[in-house]
This record gives sequence, C-alpha cells and structure tokens, in this order.
Amino acid sequence: MTPEGARDRSVQAVQSLLQKAGFFVTDTHSVRPTSFDLMARRDSTLLILKVLKNIDALDAPEADRLRELSKLFGAEALVVGQSSGATELAPGVVYYRYRIPILTEESLTEFLLEGVPPFLFSSPGGIFVRVDGGRLRELREAHNLSLGTLASVAGVSRRTIQLYEGGGGAEVDVVERLERFLQEPIAQAIHLFSAITGPTPGKAGPAADPGARAAGGSPTEEATPTKSPRRLAWTGDALRDGVFRQLDGMGWEVVVTVRCPFDAFTRGSPGGEQEFLLTGVGTLRSAQHRAEVLLGLARVAEGHAVFVVGESANRTTIEGVPLVTTKELSRHRGSEEFFELIEERESW
Repeated sequence: MTPEGARDRSVQAVQSLLQKAGFFVTDTHSVRPTSFDLMARRDSTLLILKVLKNIDALDAPEADRLRELSKLFGAEALVVGQSSGATELAPGVVYYRYRIPILTEESLTEFLLEGVPPFLFSSPGGIFVRVDGGRLRELREAHNLSLGTLASVAGVSRRTIQLYEGGGGAEVDVVERLERFLQEPIAQAIHLFSAITGPTPGKAGPAADPGARAAGGSPTEEATPTKSPRRLAWTGDALRDGVFRQLDGMGWEVVVTVRCPFDAFTRGSPGGEQEFLLTGVGTLRSAQHRAEVLLGLARVAEGHAVFVVGESANRTTIEGVPLVTTKELSRHRGSEEFFELIEERESW
C-alpha cells in the first residue's frame, strides 16, 4: 500500500470513530493540498482534525493555519498521529506541537467511546501529570502537613510542591508517591475539549494547554503568538482578489485562507445576526470539483457555502451550493441583500 493509501485509511478510521462517538462528520475529501482532513460536530463541540502518520510533518506554518481555522470556526484543533520519527507515540499521552494537542487513535478511542480521558502529557524532560493543585492543598492542610513534609515524601523541593499546588505538572513517579502517601488521587485529567463554549464561530478561545507549565514552570512549546488571520491579503489572482474586494465593500469581513477547500472565510452580521460563508472562487469546473466538500463543511460547521465564478452560468446551484457569477455579485451593495440571495439558492 502506498503511503497516501495508508494515510487515507487512517483518516477513514478516525472518521468512523467520530461517527461512533455521536459526531456529525464531514466526508473524507480529495481536495489537496489541505490544512485539515476532517471537521466534526457533537452538540456545541466542533473539531478540526489533521491525521498524520509522523507528527514531525506538523511544522510551524501548518500549525498556524490549524490554529487560525480553529479560531475562525470556534473549534478545537486536534492532530491524530502515530509516531514521531521512528518512535511510536504512547497511548494515554497528549503531545503538543506548537500548542496543538496530539494523541494516538487509541487514546482518542478511549476518550470518546470509553469515557477515559488522558492524564499524561509529554513535555521536555519526560512524561508528566497535571496535578490538581487545589485538591493537593486541601489534603495537605486537612492532614496538617507542611510543605517540607510533602517535599520529603515526593523527593522534590518545597518550591516544587508550591508549583504543584498551583496546578503545575509533575513527573509520574512523583505523583504516585504523593498519592500513596495521601491515599487520595491528585492527578487531573486532561479535558481536551473543555475550551469549547458554544457553536458560534469565532467566539471560542484557544484551548488551555495542560502542558503549558511543567514542574519547573517552563513552557512546553515556544511562546510564539498566534498570528492574526489574513484579512484581504491579496492572492495575486485577479478573479479572487476582485471577489474579495467586492465582498469587503459590502461589509463582510474576508479572511483569506491557504491550503483549504474554500478560498476565504467570510463573516458578517446581515440582519443583525452573525453568519459566515465558506467562499469558493474559480471556474465552473473547479466549482464542480469542490462544491460537495464545501457543502459538507458548511453543514457540519452550521454555516453557509457559496461559490463565485467568473464566467456566465445557466444554473444557480451546484451540488446544493449556491452559485453566483461575478456579474451577479457586482449588483449587490449590502451584505443583507447578498445573504438573502445565498439563502434563496440554498437547497439543503
């Protein structure tokens, strides 16, 4: 089997897993290249997933794109991987690259189907556990124990115990010693999707990184700030740039995307309510190729899709996606009027 064939099988396996867990999932698509492989929703939780055999393929630009998309959609970015170089990823451990959580298919299965969350995260220096700092402090005070006593039991400094009580990460054997001594659990599960607050795109903040501080307080990833989305960044393509300029003139916020099935994430408040359009731009032939993908993404993300073409067309939809010519686009001056056209042509 070719590497691409093996990867497609992995994507399909993750898709099947999400469906079993009650998620509404996009179909695997053949539009390449792409920054993500699947989008899935369950209630207010929206996921954007990338499936990789070797997680070393996730570089900084790719991670930036995943984070940007997760912010735009109000989603959680997640990578499902198998190895780092020649080393297999361990089950039950959350890895982080550029502040994006990574876990194995086995770990995701345990979390989604068996209700067993991961407790371990990888950080420079080893595998760590997030300590429930409030619980540790309560137990110490309830047993009238000093910081020094717990430090002696754990084999660490008093300052490190204070870091644990602040919610820092600890080495697995240290947590085990403390739990045996206190006869109470103090390990805290990693809630992968806890940052999702609602279905409104652009409203959810970035996920809290359980590995953000290890025992010594050092970040597990470089503190690179997330770049602002590209708004009206010219692509050099006259058709695309013209369409984006017209949408911007109507009052839409246009965020140009890279390596996506859609060319721009377009959002605004026509009629007073926030809406977004997954906007494709190109020829009728490219619309035919990408329309099904756009429709699936719009359905899962609970938004809208539209494809704008430069040539004349004798149809108003393609695979259920509203089709608009540049001539029609130029007739609309406001976002509300244009959005009404989109809703009229939607057939799903």
